[in-house]
Amino acid sequence: MTGQNVDFPPPEAAASLYVGEVMHARLKPKPHRFAYKVFSLLIDLDALGDADRMCRLFSVNRFNLASFHERDHGATNGSLARHARALLARGGVDLAGGRILLLCYPRILGYVFNPISVYWCYRADGELAAVIYEVTNTLGERHAYVAPVAPGELGPAGLRQERDKLFYVSPFIETAMRYGFRLRPPTGSVRLRILERDAEGPILSAAFAGERSPLSSSTLLKLCAAMPLMTLKVFAGIHWEALRLWLKGLPLVAHVGPPSPASYDAPGPFRHGRPSGRPAAPSSPPPPTHTDPIAP
Repeated sequence: MTGQNVDFPPPEAAASLYVGEVMHARLKPKPHRFAYKVFSLLIDLDALGDADRMCRLFSVNRFNLASFHERDHGATNGSLARHARALLARGGVDLAGGRILLLCYPRILGYVFNPISVYWCYRADGELAAVIYEVTNTLGERHAYVAPVAPGELGPAGLRQERDKLFYVSPFIETAMRYGFRLRPPTGSVRLRILERDAEGPILSAAFAGERSPLSSSTLLKLCAAMPLMTLKVFAGIHWEALRLWLKGLPLVAHVGPPSPASYDAPGPFRHGRPSGRPAAPSSPPPPTHTDPIAP
């Protein structure tokens, strides 16, 4: 064991909830900020049967007040754990029997939209070996950034990783960007921060901070009463914020088709000196129908 996870032991439960707030801050060319109360699910992909039996109001791969469906992620069919391990194998990572914990929104009354889902991939000795950042846009396209944990990336303050942005997400931000991921792996709390920048500096900051709660029927009832139809509001909120950005006069960026389903590029020198993709749309387009993602 290398000590890469010594300060961040993950929960032993098959599933847990993390309750907190998601925040987005557009930094330029025109400032724009919003925040919402949300809760996320952390589920062990090798213990789905145990998670399914944890409480009456939560189910795996079947309808309930809250539920988790493997087909909402990955290759959309078959075992999600097997899919994640195949991605890791192509990236040169062997967990040797370790756990994969997925942080995502659950379905609420059968509906979910996950702008980003985070797979925490541990070796059998508990070492955090890799993170998979699975990004989905409102067009239904999906891309997985597979990021093995390199020496020096994980320290007492958490995990710091970088990747080139390769996947179209927002009509207000070019694809030629760089992601900076700052994370505190899930323990009693979890923290995610994504900083998106171009060659001139940061453009967007998105963050989620949540505290762990047990997965139980009483907790789910309380959360669903406090945040009714949360997952539907996530999707509606994306479109509402898109309208606000359009009304502020932000130019639109044309859609660029998705790349391969997954990427494995290692961090390197910033190489985006100019925008990529097709030219932006004309100056008076109709209101957009999709915008920046909201972290889980």
